[in-house]
Formats: sequence, C-alpha cells, structure tokens
Amino acid sequence: MALEGRMSGPAIGLWLFEPRGFADILADVVPWLETFCEPVESKADGDVDFWVRDGSALGLRDFDPADVCVFFLSKDEEIPAQDEDYSPFPRPPVQGLIIGAGCSGPVNHVLLGHLTLALARRLDALIDFDGLLGGHRTAGDDTSDEAVLARARALASDIPGRVVEVSYDTGGGGRWLRHVGDVEFLEAWLRHPDFHLNK
Repeated sequence: MALEGRMSGPAIGLWLFEPRGFADILADVVPWLETFCEPVESKADGDVDFWVRDGSALGLRDFDPADVCVFFLSKDEEIPAQDEDYSPFPRPPVQGLIIGAGCSGPVNHVLLGHLTLALARRLDALIDFDGLLGGHRTAGDDTSDEAVLARARALASDIPGRVVEVSYDTGGGGRWLRHVGDVEFLEAWLRHPDFHLNK
C-alpha cells in the first residue's frame, strides 16, 4: 500500500478476487457516497476525495464535522504483490483498492472502519488492515517482534470472523505480517473496546 505524501491518517486496503474496472467500481460507489458525503470530487488521477456529512447512512450517531477530515478512495497498484504470501487464500487477489483518511483521530478511525465495512460488503472484498492489529510498539511494552506478534495474535483470536496473517517482504531480506480479515471480523472489531486502525 503505497501512500507516501497522500495522508497522515489511517488507511485500509480492500482485496478483490474478481476483476472489475476501477471506472466500473466508481460508477457503483460514487452515487452511493453522494447520498451522505459532500462534496465527492473525482481527481485527475482517477481517485475520489469525499467528506462524510451524515454518519447515519453508516449506522453512526452524529459527530462534530470539525473533527472529520477528507477521505479518499484509490486503486492499490501494488495488489497483487510479488512479495506477499497469499497461500491462506484459494487464489491471490486480482486487484486492490485503498480507502484512507487525510488525518487521524478517533472519529476518523471509526468513520473509516464503517466506510470500509460498507464497501467490503458492496464489493465482496477482504480487508487488508495494513499491519497487525494490536501489534503496535508502545514505549514501556516489550517491543520485540515476538512480543508484538504475541499481542496481535491474542487480540485477533478473541474477535469473531476470519482473519489471517499475510507475510510480506520488508526489504533487506526481512519479512513481517499484516492482518487480512473478512466482513464479520471487521464488524466485530468495530464493536471492540480497543478498536483502532493502523496508521
């Protein structure tokens, strides 16, 4: 997921296993976004920027619009990736999308999670969390790879739905893991008291 310079908030990938043109996806998704977002702007590179104005369309209560930043939807040019291990799946994804927030903060994490859930349902996609959930390295915690992985696995094992670890190349011969889950997993993760997205 290459997003350098694009945002400072969280981002989530959507993995599609049936090919669809990005223009066809946008033709389906943009009218839906326009029912609760404004403005919805198509960019020269094909990406779409939008501002969520009505959270009720996502099943959310009111929020302060001042806390909400721009969201975007774009193609993930790196999916499928040569360095990722897709062996947990019947076949590799054929394409990917990225949905992200231009800034962080609890409201934007929740909105992004609910936007992703709705899009994953609409597009029959799996969710790439762009890292290990619960695997962040916090000062005061054991930050060894083994401890980080143990915390991430403990968290993921307590959440209903399917989630798998996908390994990828970190450069220099190293490998690390990201969580990829289904709609049921994301739905349960959104209800979890420690819900947050990777940033």
